[in-house]
Amino acid sequence: MAAAGKSPSPQSRRALEELCAGCWYPLYVFTRRRGHAADEAQDLVQGFFAYLLEKGTLATADEARGRFRTFLLAVYQRFLSHERERDRARKRGGDRRIVSIDAADAEDRYRREPFHELTPERIYERRYALTLLDRVLARLEADFVNRGRGELFERLKPTLTGGDGTAYADLAAALGMSPGAVKVAVHRLRRQYRDALREEIAQTVDGPEEIDDELNRLLEALRDDD
Repeated sequence: MAAAGKSPSPQSRRALEELCAGCWYPLYVFTRRRGHAADEAQDLVQGFFAYLLEKGTLATADEARGRFRTFLLAVYQRFLSHERERDRARKRGGDRRIVSIDAADAEDRYRREPFHELTPERIYERRYALTLLDRVLARLEADFVNRGRGELFERLKPTLTGGDGTAYADLAAALGMSPGAVKVAVHRLRRQYRDALREEIAQTVDGPEEIDDELNRLLEALRDDD
């Protein structure tokens, strides 16, 4: 994410576009929860990312990366608070599709959010955390697939959340491995997941000493699922 805030270049632009692809839905959920209609929320999110590309706002993120999660939301809230920017958002988003947003899919996901009494901020935090976890899973899956072990990953993935009720013996039979080998593979996958998660978080904080605190905050946000 730090690369997205650097001086304009093809590399920094790609980094920012990847950031947009990973963060649009948390911001979309926040916007919808604030009372904006679906089409307006899409325009505002598109307009915000166009604004980031135009203004290079993320260049200041390095100094506040200890809370990139909150930095991004704060910048977005300031963007929404300026009526002139909000009025221009439709034009920005309409002229330039910074990130692909499937309107039907976005609304379907939004309807399935467990709102309860969550504030827009809490919903953003929850979805930001889930998006980060999805990114880590995708990264691990790609690594396994590249090594020709995609089936192993698919079989073992449920164990990352504490197991899916499948005994090691059943997994061993399905994979043609011994129960002991499966147990070792599960332990290794969990370690890889933990390491990948910490590496992902490290890109959004100011230093290694802040990783544990940020991880705890993300886990706290996920408790809103309960």
